[in-house]
Amino acid sequence: MKYSDQIGAWLRAAGYTHYFYVGGGNIMHLTESLDRYLTGVPVVHEVAAGIAAEYFNEIAAPAKALALVTTGPGLTNIVTAISGAWLESRELLVLGGQVKTADLANGTVRARGIQEVAGVELLAATTKEAYRFMAPIDARRFLSLIEASWTPRKGPVFLEMPLDVQAANVEEEPLPAITPPSLSRASDEQIDAVAALYRQAERPVLLIGGGTDYATVEALRNRMEVSGIPVMTTYNGADRFDGNAANFLGRPNTWGMRGANIVIQKSDLIIAVGTRLGLQQTGFNWQEFGRDAQIVQVEIDPREIGKGHPRIDFGIEADANDFLTRLIDRNLPAKTDWIAAAQAIMANIPRVEDVNQTGPGFLSPYEFIVRLEDVTKPDDLVIPCSSGSAFTLTMTLYKPKLGQRMLTNKSLASMGYGLSGAIGAALAGKGRRTILIEGDGGFAQNMQELGTVAVNDLDLKMFIFDDQGHASIRMTQRSYFGGKYLGCDRKSGLGLPQWSKLFAAWDIPVMRLPLDFSTDIAFLEAMATPGPHAFIVPVDPEQTYFPKISSRITATGSMESNPIDKMTPEVDYLAEKPAAEKVVEGFVK
Repeated sequence: MKYSDQIGAWLRAAGYTHYFYVGGGNIMHLTESLDRYLTGVPVVHEVAAGIAAEYFNEIAAPAKALALVTTGPGLTNIVTAISGAWLESRELLVLGGQVKTADLANGTVRARGIQEVAGVELLAATTKEAYRFMAPIDARRFLSLIEASWTPRKGPVFLEMPLDVQAANVEEEPLPAITPPSLSRASDEQIDAVAALYRQAERPVLLIGGGTDYATVEALRNRMEVSGIPVMTTYNGADRFDGNAANFLGRPNTWGMRGANIVIQKSDLIIAVGTRLGLQQTGFNWQEFGRDAQIVQVEIDPREIGKGHPRIDFGIEADANDFLTRLIDRNLPAKTDWIAAAQAIMANIPRVEDVNQTGPGFLSPYEFIVRLEDVTKPDDLVIPCSSGSAFTLTMTLYKPKLGQRMLTNKSLASMGYGLSGAIGAALAGKGRRTILIEGDGGFAQNMQELGTVAVNDLDLKMFIFDDQGHASIRMTQRSYFGGKYLGCDRKSGLGLPQWSKLFAAWDIPVMRLPLDFSTDIAFLEAMATPGPHAFIVPVDPEQTYFPKISSRITATGSMESNPIDKMTPEVDYLAEKPAAEKVVEGFVK
């Protein structure tokens, strides 16, 4: 059989169901062959193929999608998506075309073949495996390459296949059976030691990260709530818990909930499971993270435990899912008083603080996120973008309903992720309504994928913060450079479309949100009608965004930040203490 047909058969046997691609001459055999084994989804730009495949894999697991790109610009266009999957430790297989083996430069000149780019060398730093086929390889070797993508710590794999290798004739061979990976497991003594720390602690929190599988937490969630275990999540673990659960204490983060940031800093034990505890989680002033707490980190990658920030008292290199399951089996005692105290702290801080200014005729983006919850359903897929105010406010304020999935790529924090990610999620969701929240600047970076939305008639509701530019950049320039605006809005040279005209090009309905949108009949009907729809959120270009972690430029030109519990402006979270909330004083004074 033709080798590209063999690749298609192997991929289907490995669990792949979809591939996202942009056609090209140097992948013509793979494109034609994969069509016989998988469902192909053409996209307009290669970066969308990689992002969509990443989000598909998170929602559809155990089903898998891959990205297929040609050589040269096809490869260079997908580098951003590969980098994002690398930083987020997410599964992504990229098949790349290449010129014929006889035309490869092999380092002798910059390029010999037309459009030749050395993909393996280019992507070696941001992939778990980068391999160039100089001849067909057997099934066992092929499986060993692709399974690196889904075995922890997950990450992208890039396979570069010259055109003549794709077309080679080979003897058909079945893919070997896929066996579950053998992962490091915490010892009973380690789990008993952590359980003992929990029993002794007065103010523990269990911080659940995206390294825990959704299905694992789903199986344990009710027991944790009934047992009164104080739970927090990272941004990547945001959908693991009901935002209104009695034992849920929020999502701490550099851009996190003020109340949650205060609570985690008041804790005396942090058990971080399935999170690398990066700077976004701990704050740039990581020396202050968990200042009064013992910190336990359960991580599959020993390099993350040993990186030196934040301080880790007990590092356990182990599978997060196995650890969490066995820890909960230890029948941990309820921490009812601490949960009550923590909830009281958060109750004394308004969810939407009155510190921000929103001009007349505009919708407060804070109020928008809170009111959007009222019109979502438990089976919705919620896709915030990956940078800017639309991202930070959604991840700070939005409370997922039980059953909703919530997914972003925060580590690369690239503009333009939202629409492509929502496409992948919507296709993975098989008809589940998908809600995208993205800023106008970010949306414009990948707006060509509206064609993919329209052709596939996705049930995708797109909310675009129309603040006429890059709000976060504008705020930075206002704060540090006296409002000297450069390349952040129309007045400073940034060209953005007239949204009503843009969506009309693909016959996608669009409406500008009224200020009372959550009760507006036309809006509610649009949300309930299957198919794509765009909603323009009128956001004040001069909108302020507080609270935030303040930073200062030091005399040496470096930045110095406050710890995460000291957000600007500071508040007295004990200023008003109803009698039922006086339990707070016993924990925080």
